[in-house]
Amino acid sequence: MARIVGLLLAAGQGKRFGGDKLLQALADGTPVAVAAARALKAACADSIAVLRPEQDALASLLEAEGLRVVRCAAARSGMGHSLAAGVAASGDVQGWLVALADMPCIRVATLQAVAETIGGGAALAAPAHAGRRGHPVGFAARWRDALLALEGDEGARAILRQNLSLLHVLKTDDPGVLQDVDTPADLAALGRPTGGG
Repeated sequence: MARIVGLLLAAGQGKRFGGDKLLQALADGTPVAVAAARALKAACADSIAVLRPEQDALASLLEAEGLRVVRCAAARSGMGHSLAAGVAASGDVQGWLVALADMPCIRVATLQAVAETIGGGAALAAPAHAGRRGHPVGFAARWRDALLALEGDEGARAILRQNLSLLHVLKTDDPGVLQDVDTPADLAALGRPTGGG
């Protein structure tokens, strides 16, 4: 079976939220990042969370969920550094399932589908809902060097942009692939049923 490692990017600073949004509780009391971590771990038994060095409280929570925690000293310089750190820590694998810790509503089945698509030989994979591409994003091992070279806040968007012909888009009815928590209003909206849009 293909070894796909889950990477949970949890080093964001939550500037627009006004604080550490990843520790904020969802309607059921689960912290945002813990909900995202549980879903990722259910889809990828081997999952790594990338954090800033000082995120001790979050590190303890995610380690309790069974994720390996990697602390990225350069995380404040942008998501690219976090992604590169996660890839570097993952060893010899066939691909990565890259998820964001501020997206706690993605269904496990959606995460599994993207991971299985990469495991089945796709170079790149991502879900789409209502015509919009969302998260997580799957990367095959062929991108290892490109991912290790990432820096700044661009993340892996350039890889996707330059290789759209290789991207397997999985249509889904899962609205969670588009729902992130950037502001307190976003968090509040997750507690209410979403509209038909």
